[in-house]
Amino acid sequence: TMASQNGVCSSQGCDKPASGLACPKCMQLGLPNTFFCGQECFKTNYAQHKSIHSLAKQVLAASGQQHRKTPPRNGVSCDESAPQSLKLALPDWAVNYSFTGPLRPAHYSPRRMVPSNIRKPDYANHSAGVSDMEQRDRANNTAIRVYGPEELDGETGLRHACRMGREVLDIAGKALRPGVTTDEIDRIVHEACLERDCYPSPLNYYNFPKSVCTSINEVICHGIPDYREIQDGDIVNLDVTTFNAGGYHGDLNETFCVGNVDDEGRKLVKTAFDCLAAAIDMVKPGTLYRDLGTKIHKVAKENQCSVVRTYCGHGIGSLFHTAPNLPHYHKNKAKGIMKAGHVFTIEPMINLGVPGDATWGDNWTAVTTDGKRSAQFEHTLLVTETGC
Repeated sequence: TMASQNGVCSSQGCDKPASGLACPKCMQLGLPNTFFCGQECFKTNYAQHKSIHSLAKQVLAASGQQHRKTPPRNGVSCDESAPQSLKLALPDWAVNYSFTGPLRPAHYSPRRMVPSNIRKPDYANHSAGVSDMEQRDRANNTAIRVYGPEELDGETGLRHACRMGREVLDIAGKALRPGVTTDEIDRIVHEACLERDCYPSPLNYYNFPKSVCTSINEVICHGIPDYREIQDGDIVNLDVTTFNAGGYHGDLNETFCVGNVDDEGRKLVKTAFDCLAAAIDMVKPGTLYRDLGTKIHKVAKENQCSVVRTYCGHGIGSLFHTAPNLPHYHKNKAKGIMKAGHVFTIEPMINLGVPGDATWGDNWTAVTTDGKRSAQFEHTLLVTETGC
């Protein structure tokens, strides 16, 4: 049996009130949270309780409910009270993995809980993290949604979601310093979202295990926060998305220079910012979406950098990802013309070396193929009659 946070303990025969202690394995498998009255009761009854985990794995395997992005489930996470040697050890998938650069992953903490009173997107409790609304949208809709004043400016409208994202990113950025783990940044982002009555959109999106993406040095995007400490000289991208009580997502990211970053790294970060700024200057009714990539490519090339082609900007609002699709490279074939009321992200990923990317064995972390550094900035934009 599984108890709600406000119910009784999940251990058979125990009628004590459930505490905030939830089974981390259930959370990792995407099962409903299972709460216990305390650590002792959890330990005593774990042998019986873990049969649920075996059954869930069998059901997932039989039904094919494991998305290609689902991270490996074994040997990747451990509790915060685990020995430092385990926390910093390579995850199982990485032991014999061939990395393109010097960065190495560590274990990460169990999935963080979201209270029942927080509004959640449809994928939040899906076993494979799939958004059925997005799947239907991809299958049936080719039009770019036009948002009206009430949807944009309501008390918990789209602008509110974006403001909440801005606040959360600012808080997380201020916490960055050498010696802080990206897991700690994840905790800060998670709690800041909940304090603002928001759900952290990355959490369980196609089984992404954390509440923020933390991409360091050669990581292009979708880095998973873990127990590795941020080093002096790292460049760190924090990608935050908040889903508010009105049912809207607000998405943005920035790359931060931590401590003494070398001149080449600082130039890369500035180039990524300049690429975004140049694209934003083009946002107005009548602009072709495909033309943004030409401008971004020009700025990157002038600074001896390249543009990642695999990952694009996207429409956003009631859905995390929807039309339009916004490639950041030149000579792309993006469809559509900007109209007032369109809402989308621009998020160019800029590399010091070649534009190629590879994905780690965690099925999420995208890295440069030559191991050189990458930087990114992102905003959610609204097209207005006068620009954005």
